Parts: sequence; structure tokens; C-alpha cells
Amino acid sequence: MSGSVLVVDDDPTILRTLRINLRARNYDVEAVTNATDSLSAFEDAPPDVVVLDLGLPDLDGLEVLRRIRRTSRIPVIVLSARQQSDDKVEALDEGADDYVTKPFGMDELMARIRAAIRRGGEPLPATPPFT
Repeated sequence: MSGSVLVVDDDPTILRTLRINLRARNYDVEAVTNATDSLSAFEDAPPDVVVLDLGLPDLDGLEVLRRIRRTSRIPVIVLSARQQSDDKVEALDEGADDYVTKPFGMDELMARIRAAIRRGGEPLPATPPFT
């Protein structure tokens, strides 16, 4: 496998397209449609990278990002229809590693996923190193 990717998007067409394209490139893919399932999937089997939509039905994607950042440095790529500069800045300030707007080019997104996996991430320490 090339790595594992958690895709979080409430659009079934985007989920299907990403699942097909990622699997064709030998990624292990977990695809979910809401924030609750994304957080459970993240906790159960942390992926190498998260592709996260901001407009989720049960919780804003920024809150998902905040919760991921409480425990992990795993790369998060925001994939969103929100194209305003303020939205991008907020997501990046909250801990997103990258921000891609919809509609998007598949080759560019795949390159960004490869780059994010190369940079890697790791869980945050359970206790501060200096106590």
C-alpha cells in the first residue's frame, strides 16, 4: 500500500471518485460522510492523511480539524467549496496542512496527498515532555 487515507465528505459522488482514484493508486481508503463517523474512524485506525470537507451535516469540518489536532499531527488536507480567503486562513490557522478548493484537479490532489504523507505526522505525546 502507498498509505492510508481517511476521506470525509458528505457528497457521495466525490467520495466515490476519491475512493476509486485512491485505490487505483494503491492507497487504503476509509470514506465517511459525516463528522461523527470521521472521528470514530480516526480514533479506531489513524490514517496517514485525512482529506476533510468543511461542510458536513452534523458538525462543521473545522471542529473535526480541531479535535484531530488535540491528539495528532497527522496531515489534514481540507477539500472544500469554501473559496473565501478568510475560510482558507481559518482552516490553516486551526491546523490544516493544505487547502484545496472544489472543483479540484485529481492529479493535483493526488500530488498533495503524496506530499502530505511524505511529511508525515505522529500522535502528540500523552504528557508534555517537560513536567
